[in-house]
Amino acid sequence: MNYTRRQFLENASALGAASLLGFSRSAAAEPPPEIKKIRMIRPPVTCVAPMLLAEDQMRSEGFSQIEYVRAETETGPAIVASGRADFTMWDVGALFPLIDGGKPITVLAGIHAGCQELFASDRVDTIRDLKGKRFAVSALGNGDHVFVSSILAYVGIDPRKDISWVAGSRLADSKELFLQGKVDAFMSFAPEAYEVKKKGIGHVILNTVSDRPWSQYFCCMISANRDFVRNYPIATKRAMRAILKAADVCAQEPSRVAKFLVDKGYETPYEIGLEVLKGLPYNRWREANPEDTLRFHALRLHEVGMIKSSPPKIIAQGTNWRFLNELKLELKA
Repeated sequence: MNYTRRQFLENASALGAASLLGFSRSAAAEPPPEIKKIRMIRPPVTCVAPMLLAEDQMRSEGFSQIEYVRAETETGPAIVASGRADFTMWDVGALFPLIDGGKPITVLAGIHAGCQELFASDRVDTIRDLKGKRFAVSALGNGDHVFVSSILAYVGIDPRKDISWVAGSRLADSKELFLQGKVDAFMSFAPEAYEVKKKGIGHVILNTVSDRPWSQYFCCMISANRDFVRNYPIATKRAMRAILKAADVCAQEPSRVAKFLVDKGYETPYEIGLEVLKGLPYNRWREANPEDTLRFHALRLHEVGMIKSSPPKIIAQGTNWRFLNELKLELKA
């Protein structure tokens, strides 16, 4: 979806303390949110920049208390399902164990594809070569473990029997295990890939931005606590609007967003942040069907026994596309 410079400036003011994304007429006509406080996961990776960028817009949407909850030893969806946060943008793999286990998590939208690269040692040239190898993950059942299991199942490797999983204790541990030579592979999230490449260790055997079929599906998706969605539908839609408009800004103004992240102290160096933002299709939410992503991975995971629920049950039990469909029409360029 292409926008002119004039259209962007009409809908977004300067990045900083002022509102970044403008305020739609539909939003102005809606009732205020049922609750003034919203808690969002502070993402540990650059690719989920829309969650950070949405803060000022959340105020325009009527939220007066905006809190960010850090995710260091647990995934964002797990924290949301526990009721300690309301919204998260996280990789799709982390959602399946929660939905399959009946946890109160609802997937609301997909945002972008890609952002993950599978690094391997010189002993591994293809995904099939991973059979019998040691693979580092942040924790068994976390998003990287589940997502890689889906990839392995797709090429005929049983992730329960054919891989030696090495789990860390923090989300960043898998990268360190790979750099120390203790494992044969790990799945990186932006900006980890840039750090590993800079050290010249290993090589990429799969890039989810460009390699099919994984490039066809969403990586990061928006999810929320099911009770929050049920009890506060107006707040849910308003929060969704803020995040989706932030994703549009990431797609159209990556250099300004990278500067915003640096100015706000979100750790990522400007050059790396810019490269991440420029490389990801943040406008994918407008074009692709998020249900296809859940169906694709759920089928693989169900076939190898990683989840008990069938793809239709995962979709019926863990999704709500109402707000996305309404906002696609409202925010249509």
